[in-house]
This record gives sequence, structure tokens and C-alpha cells, in this order.
Amino acid sequence: MTTTRALRRLAPGVTVPAPGQPASAIPLGTPSEAAVPTREGSPQSVVGHVADFYGAYTDALYDLGRGQLAHALRHHYLTAELCRSLIRWEAAHQGDGVLRAKGVPARWSVTYNDSGMGHCWSRVTLSWEGPGHEAPAHHTHLLVRSDLATRRISGIWTDK
Repeated sequence: MTTTRALRRLAPGVTVPAPGQPASAIPLGTPSEAAVPTREGSPQSVVGHVADFYGAYTDALYDLGRGQLAHALRHHYLTAELCRSLIRWEAAHQGDGVLRAKGVPARWSVTYNDSGMGHCWSRVTLSWEGPGHEAPAHHTHLLVRSDLATRRISGIWTDK
């Protein structure tokens, strides 16, 4: 443990003000500041739109199951053609076409992949927990196409 007049380090990555010092005594950029999760976005970001959709959609399924909210999210974020295509996929595969699986993932991430010819491609990784949260997680990788002009998702494919 190291001690200075203003700061006390209790363990690597943990910094607290020394007794009698204000919290503002911790300099910006310390490891304790990095521990605070931050999410941000822009309504103009196509990849952000995909992330917003997958976040809201998985939350809706987790909280409420497949119902009106999940349906409304699909119609807001997806093209009409993709919605029709998902209905056909779901009838053939007995799963959720957006997730390309059954159930609800425990986590998701979205990263930019490529863009061109009026489209943007994002990679979506869905993480699934095993039974009882004891088995290691497995992942589903998706390639998602969005139309640049509307930011609406127009295609979803399993990406191996």
C-alpha cells in the first residue's frame, strides 16, 4: 500500500482519497475512473443503429418475451422485406430469425465491418450462457447489412 498526502492506493487499480481529502483529489484518468461503464451513440450512426436494435430487442425478449414490443422494434429498425424474410426463416428453423437461434443471449456486441454500394455491414456477436450458467458461453456470429440512406437493417446472415 502506498500513501501520499492526497491519495491512498489500496490495491493495483484502486485509488481512493486519503482520509480528510475530497473525492476531487483523485486525478482524472486513474484506473478507478475507467471502471465506470459508459455507453453512447448517435442517431446518425448506422452501426449504432444496429447496436441500439440488438440491445433493445434482447432486452425486450429477456424482460417480456416475444410480444408487442419485440414486434414493434422489428418494424422500426428492419426493412419490410427483411421482416417478411424473417417470418419465412422462423417457420423453417423454429427459432428467432433476428438472433438465428432459440432463447435470449446473455450478451451482445456490434462492430463495424465494411461499407459500400449504399450499404454498411456490421458484425454482431451474441454470447449464450450454458445451463445453470456453469457451462462455458458459446457464441453466434452474425453479419448484418444496413441501408445507408435509411439506416434500417436489410439483411441478417450467420457468419461462421
